[in-house]
Amino acid sequence: MKIRIFILYVFLLTGSVMSYSQNVKLITVDQLQERIKNGKDSTYVVNFWATWCAPCIKELPHFEKLSQEFKSDKLAVVLISVDFKSKLASAVVPFVKRKKLKNQVFLLNESNPQEYIDRIDPSWSGSIPATLFIKNGKRTFVESEFTYEQLLTEYKKL
Repeated sequence: MKIRIFILYVFLLTGSVMSYSQNVKLITVDQLQERIKNGKDSTYVVNFWATWCAPCIKELPHFEKLSQEFKSDKLAVVLISVDFKSKLASAVVPFVKRKKLKNQVFLLNESNPQEYIDRIDPSWSGSIPATLFIKNGKRTFVESEFTYEQLLTEYKKL
């Protein structure tokens, strides 16, 4: 009986972690660009962050609030972790679960930082947090931490 309970417990535990990890998928720059291209009528706010970046963690709730306040708009807030791919299950998924992030969360699946940095925005030095705003083909890239008011101002400029 104890073995059955243990097996059930392990199954439920791994099942819930695995189902939640499906909310954090890998994405390449090409896939991100394709996603944006296919959603031309939407506004995209793409935030680049990491679990080890204190300013990133501090501003994540602002992106959650933005998406909630403008959920009637065609707004897609996409959170892209630049943590190492090996940290997906051990750091990123538990972090997303603990913070109860509701926005789409991805882990960037690229091996050459300098190449993907230039492809996202040539002006990007690579520091995070960094955010890309896209609406009707207009792109604005901001390489700094946002307060909610600053994020809202930048979003409304589009």
